[in-house]
Amino acid sequence: MNDAHTARPGSAEGPGWYVDDRCTNCDVARQLAPDLIGEAGGLSVITRQPGSEEEERQLYAAAFACHTRSIRTSAGRLDPERDPFPLPLDDTVYLCGHNSPHTAAANSYLLRRPSGALMMIDTPRWSERLAARFEGLGPVTDVLLTHRDHAAHGERYAGRFGARLWIHEGDLEAAPGADRVLRGTEAVEIADGVVAHPLPGHTRGSTLYVADERYCFSGDSFYWSRSANDIEVAESVTWYSIGELAASLARTAGRLRFEWLLPGHGDRMVLPAAVMAERMQGLTARAQHMEPRPIDFTAVRW
Repeated sequence: MNDAHTARPGSAEGPGWYVDDRCTNCDVARQLAPDLIGEAGGLSVITRQPGSEEEERQLYAAAFACHTRSIRTSAGRLDPERDPFPLPLDDTVYLCGHNSPHTAAANSYLLRRPSGALMMIDTPRWSERLAARFEGLGPVTDVLLTHRDHAAHGERYAGRFGARLWIHEGDLEAAPGADRVLRGTEAVEIADGVVAHPLPGHTRGSTLYVADERYCFSGDSFYWSRSANDIEVAESVTWYSIGELAASLARTAGRLRFEWLLPGHGDRMVLPAAVMAERMQGLTARAQHMEPRPIDFTAVRW
């Protein structure tokens, strides 16, 4: 770590953990250590030092996920043995961590299939060490890209794993080497129990993937907002068309069944499928009244 970067005003004072001045307010660290990292002045700050081994683990997870490596400790370089990633969320899904500055700090995931093989949904920063670590869990057969903003390392990971690379034709220029191209707006079962739902709106080729009617990898189409305590659309960073996104939700939301909401940006949430369906109905209704807005990252309600 470059010690030229200093703690931001507002971080907890004294020795220990702090957030340096490279923070971009991506929210990833706050997702992983919500009781220790808060928001002040539009950026993350350490609100208090860890008081237990579990809280220390949370801060290490935040540090190894942070795309700018801004979560730091005055003790010096992070101990690589404390890297928790890939971090199991349950017995089927892992959070990859090591978010990339080239994907706007998007979260990425590994999905285990009954055969023992894995699918990668979006990608972390590229690293041969990480690729080997992921492969240690089992063979990675597919890399599923939700849209162009998260495609930066797709071809490299797919090449390293010898995996199929999936993207929608609307965003194909972001991953021209993809050998599996989704087309149109109809849902497609791309593997046993895994369905791709094209959802143009955030980008022209945005796609979400639902596995086993349990896990929804939503990319940037929608996410769980802690402030709203609901599923939300990041309308202020909808690049293609909020009208198209509203139409996509109206066409698709009623067909979706899932319990886990696993977005690229924003928080994760687990709720009974019937409750998620009700929340999606509410989102779909709200989206019909959304108007185009100038791009503004600061307006996102985390």
